[in-house]
Amino acid sequence: MRLVIALAASALALSAAPLSAAGKAPVAVTAETRAALAKAVAHPLRESDRPRDQYRRPAETLAFFGVAPDMKVGEYAPGGGWYSRLLGLYLGERGKLVGLYYDPTSGAFNEKAQQNIRDGAAKYPADVATWSGLPADRFAAHTLDAVPAAEKGTFDRILVMRAMHNMMRMNIADREIKALRELLKPDGMIGIEQHRARPDAPYGYTNGANGYLREADVIKFMEVHGFTFVGKSEANANRKDPANHADGVWSLPPSLRGAKDDAAKARLQAIGESDRMTLLFRKRA
Repeated sequence: MRLVIALAASALALSAAPLSAAGKAPVAVTAETRAALAKAVAHPLRESDRPRDQYRRPAETLAFFGVAPDMKVGEYAPGGGWYSRLLGLYLGERGKLVGLYYDPTSGAFNEKAQQNIRDGAAKYPADVATWSGLPADRFAAHTLDAVPAAEKGTFDRILVMRAMHNMMRMNIADREIKALRELLKPDGMIGIEQHRARPDAPYGYTNGANGYLREADVIKFMEVHGFTFVGKSEANANRKDPANHADGVWSLPPSLRGAKDDAAKARLQAIGESDRMTLLFRKRA
């Protein structure tokens, strides 16, 4: 019964897909895709991840990005695996999920960090197999300095989930986005979810070090780097977030960095997770 209710709720949410800046859904979402997304989001293996759905809106986000269950999808900088666990369930049977890890040779990482990146990529397929219960050969991973030539131009979608600020603060955004662009098909798209600063926030707060970026800056950056802005969704908006925390986005849940007492924790938990932009870009010829 609990599963049926969750499936119905997810389907209802998908029936009202977020709109683009032009007021129309930028990518058509089929009934089959809606059903597959609802099933993956409601899967029992996601029980421990589900509490964050209220902040991360995965069904609405993936629908807006037009991610179909038979697509080849790259997840950039998979991190803790929250989205990988869902994408493994969603894409594992008919599509292909590929973890795309930082270029360890970019100059942003010391020797230990470089090895950690390579190790993370090496074990990614087995990790997703464990999370999804599907064979490891259904998944793959590459560091961006070692992507086989045959992989270029084969990806339908690449997802950059709350990772643009890391690229910016490490001064590797130009080369990383260029490498991701080369992997996309001619009509492929990049979906970006990112902590959103206020439009008038100063550069000193929006250079990536605090986790927040200005939406207009991200759009311009992607346009300069060979993408057309398709549209945006407010699925991950949180207007309660002032986006000006002393400890950056990590002041908010789940980190609660800098909260010195229960009252401070309660105030930050009442805000919830960060206000986020959700943007879609198409590879430009």
